[in-house]
Amino acid sequence: MSKDCIRITDMHFYGYHGVDASERQLGGRFAIDVELYRDLAEAGRTDDLDQTVDYKAVYDLVSHIQSGRKFQLLEALAETVAGAILDSFELEEVVVRARKQSVPLGGLIDHTEVEIRRTRRGMG
Repeated sequence: MSKDCIRITDMHFYGYHGVDASERQLGGRFAIDVELYRDLAEAGRTDDLDQTVDYKAVYDLVSHIQSGRKFQLLEALAETVAGAILDSFELEEVVVRARKQSVPLGGLIDHTEVEIRRTRRGMG
């Protein structure tokens, strides 16, 4: 099967995720990227939305997950997003990157980021 890829990058959200209680109370800026792997040949031939993945539906799902609960770890946020995407759409594989700005590490950094890759078979 083909390994075509759809990328939705830099979905920005304000969320209440973090290990520190202050992060979960005050919130902060987060960004999420997803890579969606599936055969897109039929979508390319037919120009039919039913043969691909609805980008808005993916965005809405990610937005709902990140706003629906407070995660301590970016790893947990990314894992939850990956599982929900695989459950909701016909995909072979998904890659999720979750980034957090303004991380209290005691020094200046641009952001922290977690990347996970999950496949339909075995979720691993």
